[in-house]
Amino acid sequence: MSRLSAVALLGVDCSTDPKKTGLALGELWGGIVHIQRWATGRDRSPVEIATDWLRGHDEALIALDAPLGWPQKLGTHLHDHRAGTPLQTDPDQLFSRATDREIKARLRKRPLEVGANLIARTAVAALNLLGQIRDRTGRPIPLAWAPEEAEHLRAIEVYPAATRIGHIGYGARNRGGSLEGLEGLFDCSAVPDLGESKDAVDAAVCALAAADFLCGRAIPPKPQDQETAYIEGWIWAPRAQDPSHRQTD
Repeated sequence: MSRLSAVALLGVDCSTDPKKTGLALGELWGGIVHIQRWATGRDRSPVEIATDWLRGHDEALIALDAPLGWPQKLGTHLHDHRAGTPLQTDPDQLFSRATDREIKARLRKRPLEVGANLIARTAVAALNLLGQIRDRTGRPIPLAWAPEEAEHLRAIEVYPAATRIGHIGYGARNRGGSLEGLEGLFDCSAVPDLGESKDAVDAAVCALAAADFLCGRAIPPKPQDQETAYIEGWIWAPRAQDPSHRQTD
């Protein structure tokens, strides 16, 4: 068994409504993400599900579909702002993060802006969920910044639409709840009923994004953007149509 095969891939399709939060647990064998379990928060809370699943794994990567930070300049400019006074800054810099602009430039897909969109509520829900998992597991769960790190339980921010484009190409249809075009990257034989929940399917794509990160296919921040990424967060997604995507573990 390879090192990567021992890492649990926990994909979480986040929502402000716990009942609509999807979760999928996978493992990477032979370059294929094998989905072992899926669930939504309809029967149990997402934190209970995630904690139970993680209990049996020494090493895991949690991939959350939600912004995990806010634009740095938003906090800077709003700190001293008073009602009625102008904001002397570019709105694009104020409401979008460096990672949002990088994804748009590289993959031609604009993520929802956490500084100017209702996705901010999902971001808060995701951060609270991550905090609850930390409390329940008693482990710190830091954000991951490189495939090889000492901490065995880590988390990353992902964006299923960007993952789809990274594997299928620029023509990928942004179809939430679908594995169309990604079938060769998954083995879902252990969960033939996965398609019953679009939220769980998107969580499975998050698990694929976790595999991309561990295999070194996801693009990291440039050195000059690293400090900003530590503050704002970073979307881990591969290049579009990168031939290395099909490599094995």
